[in-house]
Amino acid sequence: MCGISGFVDFNKNTGRDVLEKMNRTLAHRGPDGEGYGIYNSAAATIGFGHQRLSIIDLSAGGSQPQTFQSLHITFNGEIYNYAEIKKQLEDKGHQFHSHSDTEVILHAYAEWGNEAIQRFIGMFVIVIYDEARQKLFACRDRAGVKPFFYYWKDGLFLFGSELKALMQHPGFKKEININAAAAYMQFGYVPAPHCIFIDAYKLRPGYFLEIDLGTKALQEQQYWNVYDAYNKPTLKISLPDAITETEKLLTSAFQYRMVSDVPVGVFLSGGYDSSCVTALLQKNNTEKIKTFTIGVPDAGLNEAPFAKIIAAHLGTDHTEFYCTQKEALEIVPQLPFFYDEPFADSSAIPTTLVSKIAREKVTVALSADAGDEIFAGYNRYDFVMKYGKKIQNIPGFMRKTAAAMMDMIPAGYIPVFNKKYLFHSRYEKLKTLFKNPSEQNILMSMTRQMSEKDIAELFKTQVSKIATAFDSKELTRKGNTVLDFMMAIDYQTYLPDDILQKVDRATMSVGLEGREPFLDQRVIEWAAQLPIEYKYNKGNKKFIIKEIVHKYLPKDIMDRPKMGFGIPIATWLQHDLKPFVDQYLDENFITKQGIFDNAEIQRIKQSFYQGRTERAEKIWYLLMFQMWYDKWMNNN
Repeated sequence: MCGISGFVDFNKNTGRDVLEKMNRTLAHRGPDGEGYGIYNSAAATIGFGHQRLSIIDLSAGGSQPQTFQSLHITFNGEIYNYAEIKKQLEDKGHQFHSHSDTEVILHAYAEWGNEAIQRFIGMFVIVIYDEARQKLFACRDRAGVKPFFYYWKDGLFLFGSELKALMQHPGFKKEININAAAAYMQFGYVPAPHCIFIDAYKLRPGYFLEIDLGTKALQEQQYWNVYDAYNKPTLKISLPDAITETEKLLTSAFQYRMVSDVPVGVFLSGGYDSSCVTALLQKNNTEKIKTFTIGVPDAGLNEAPFAKIIAAHLGTDHTEFYCTQKEALEIVPQLPFFYDEPFADSSAIPTTLVSKIAREKVTVALSADAGDEIFAGYNRYDFVMKYGKKIQNIPGFMRKTAAAMMDMIPAGYIPVFNKKYLFHSRYEKLKTLFKNPSEQNILMSMTRQMSEKDIAELFKTQVSKIATAFDSKELTRKGNTVLDFMMAIDYQTYLPDDILQKVDRATMSVGLEGREPFLDQRVIEWAAQLPIEYKYNKGNKKFIIKEIVHKYLPKDIMDRPKMGFGIPIATWLQHDLKPFVDQYLDENFITKQGIFDNAEIQRIKQSFYQGRTERAEKIWYLLMFQMWYDKWMNNN
C-alpha cells in the first residue's frame, strides 16, 4: 500500500517541482521511497508520483512509477491473487523481471485492457497512462478500500490518494461545496462521488474513469455493482451446507490477505468478526498469528480483557496496550491533517491508537470491518426488524403525541438509560421515527445526524440535497426485505465513506497497511444470495458467522452485548475538549467564516452546556468541520 498523486495538464504548465510537492504530502503513506514520472504528449503533460510502502517484492523491482511497453503506472494497494494471474500471463508468453504485483497489473492491462480488473482480487487504485492509445485509465476497487480523489477544471486533471495532495497544485481552487458541507453535517462524511470542494470528486467504488487526451473527454463507467449480487435469486441451500461453504470462502479470502513479504498481524477486538478472522487464520497457520488490542479504561473503551481470553484460547501471539484518556485526546488536534476532508467518526481516535501500537511489530494489519454490512450485524438492523413495523402500526395521533413529549423531555432526564452508549442520539432518532415511520425515513433516521429542517436552520444560505447512493432504486429481487435494502445501501455509503476512510487514514498515518478480509468481492457476492434467516435469525444478528466462530470458540466466551468502538464524546466536549469547542464555535469565528447561522450555532452550544447532552454528536460534527476549516482554509 502506498500513496499516489499526479496530473494531466492540457495547458502544459505543471512541472516536476509541483508534482514532488503534491506527492510529499503523502510521505506518511509510503515512508520507504518515492518515485516520479513525467510523460509528454502532443496534447498534455502527464505526471505520476508515488510514495512507497514496501509490502510485496521489497527490491527495486517493486518501485513505481513503472513502465511496460507504452504503458505507465502508479498504483496503490495490493492484488492478492497476482501470482495466479502472473501464471496465466506467462502461459500467454509474457515475461516478468520482478516479483511485484505492479508489474502483473501492467501486463494484465496490456493483455486484456480494461477487462483486466475483473480478474483482480484485492484493494486498489490503479492509474495507467496508455501512451499508444493516448488515454488515461484510473480505477478503484469494488468496495472502495483504497481512496481516490480527483479534480477536473480548465484543462487540469489532478488526482491523489488524499485530498491534501491535490491542494498543493497552484491550479487547485479551494471553493467549498456548500451542499457537500450540508451532507457532511448529516452523515459525518461527504458521500461519494462528491467532495467538500467544487470541481473535486471521489471516484466511486467499482468504477473506472478514462480521459481521452485527444478530445479531453472524461468518462466514468461502473464495472461492478453490489446490486448484481442482491438481485440474483436466493440460494436454495441447507443451513449446514451454507455454513460449510461460507467458512471455505472466508478461509480463502482471509488467507489471501496474508500474502506479504513483511510481518502481518490482526486487530482483535474480541467481537465476532475479528474473532472469526483470527480463528480461521490461526487454524491454518503453524506459526502464531500476531494479534493486537487496545483498551482505554478511563474512557469506557475496554474490550481488551475479552480479546485476551479469545487470543489465549486460539493461541495467538497477543499484544494488548492500555492507553490513557490523555493519550486518546492528544489525537484530536492531529485529525484535520490526516482526515483532510471533514470527517466526524470519533472512533478514528482509538483506530489511530491501535494502528500506532501495531506498527511497532508489523507492517500489515488485518481489520474485520464489513462483517456487519454483509452479515446483518448492526444494532440498527435489529431495531428495524423488531420495531419498524410496530412503529408504523401505531396510530398517527399517538406517534405525534409521543414525539411532542420527547421534544419536551431531554434524553439526559431519562434515568439509567441516559448513561448507556449512544442513548442520546438514538433517543433523537426514535423521535424522528415517531414523526415519520416510512421505510425510507427509518433508514435515514438511523443513518443521519441532522434532519432537513436542522440543516436549513444551521446554514446561512439555502442548500440543496445532493444525489447519493442512498437514493438507489436498484434492489429489484422479489422477496427482498428492508434489511437487504439497508445492508446494500450501507455497503455503498457508510462502509466506504466512513468505515474504510477511517481505517485507511488511521493506518496510513503511521505507515501501516490495513487489509479488509471480509471485503473480498466473492464474500458479498455469496452472502447477498443467502436466505435472510441465515444472516438474521429470530433476533440473532450475524447468525451464520456466529455458527462458524462457535466451532473454534466456546459460546460463553463470545456471548455479550455489542460494545462498538466509541468514545465518551459528551463528557470530553464538556470538559477536556471544551476549549476547542469555545474556540472553534466562537461567534467571531463563525461570523468571519460566513457558512453557518451564528444564532443557531450558539443555541446548540449553550443548550449542550446546559445539559442537553444529546446534542454532543452535533457539537462533535461542528467541531470537526471547524477544525478542518481552520487547518485547510485559514492556515494553508
